[in-house]
Amino acid sequence: MTTLFPVIMAGGKGERFWPLSRQDRPKQFLKLLPDGRSLIQATVDRLMPLVGGWEEVWVVTTFNLLEGIGEHLPPLPAENLLIEPEPRDTAAAVTYATLEIQRRFGDDAVLGVFPADHHIQDEERFRQAVHAAAELATQREAIVTLGIQPTFPATGYGYIQQGEKIGAYAGLEAFTVNRFAEKPDQATAEAYLREGNYWWNGGIFVFRAGVMLRELARFAPQVLEPLQAKGREAYAELPKKSLDYAVMEHTDKACVIPASFGWDDLGDWNALERLLGATDNLELARHVGLDTHGSILYTTGNDIIVTLGLENVLIVRDGPITLIVKKERSQEIKKVLEALRRDPELARHL
Repeated sequence: MTTLFPVIMAGGKGERFWPLSRQDRPKQFLKLLPDGRSLIQATVDRLMPLVGGWEEVWVVTTFNLLEGIGEHLPPLPAENLLIEPEPRDTAAAVTYATLEIQRRFGDDAVLGVFPADHHIQDEERFRQAVHAAAELATQREAIVTLGIQPTFPATGYGYIQQGEKIGAYAGLEAFTVNRFAEKPDQATAEAYLREGNYWWNGGIFVFRAGVMLRELARFAPQVLEPLQAKGREAYAELPKKSLDYAVMEHTDKACVIPASFGWDDLGDWNALERLLGATDNLELARHVGLDTHGSILYTTGNDIIVTLGLENVLIVRDGPITLIVKKERSQEIKKVLEALRRDPELARHL
């Protein structure tokens, strides 16, 4: 079996689940699910059966999250923890990790890039898809992405359009990629689902180090060359680019393996309703409610939330902060945080 080096992208800002998530406690450190594990712990746990041990697991993060990484992943070897001086998006993070792993293990080392804060329901099917991607990346000059089977016309995700079939790996079909599509409007998303050859882009990539570095040299030398010359000291001069924008939208080596394993990127508080199967109110708090329906209620302490006559609201209480917002506007929480940043007294709660 191909040796896989999982690289966990763990540099989140802590905005989407505010006020529970903060700058030093981003989403990957939250224990949102009933099993009591944080999202980053669950991410590593589901990958461990694919690797030989902790020495093959890598994490890319930022200085302010080091304490949290140590708390949540204590067995991680210190030399496998790559620290970004500042976040510069995924192209920089993937390039940094690829250079380090290539330096230690050579061009043929197979990397898998995984977000630290997603949820997977069917872990066996997930591992089958990752194994298939690793086989494909080993056998061909390919940068493989997992295409997530859409379950509704989402406008908050990018999409991948599959091209020609190139074979089957570990029991799963693989295709070339025709194109990566940006987040669509509602009509376009519905059209993608009708066409049946578009998949959600979950930000999971598998490739050999040498293949990725050659494509970075072709399409993103402004990211690769400073890191080759100076290492992480070059971060301040790197452009902020996603790997999709820097490489994947341009390379002819992109391949996709469509898969379905109960994926959710936990984009905001509303995702908990999908995961926990709420039929009316989702009560993760001591709640006394009258004529309150379709709402999410969450506290971190023993505070009691009392509601009367509310519909489809989100109420979150964490310490001195209480957030109240209509559920359909929860994606706009970032706008509130921008207002908090302008007040030095309030900014300490970010």
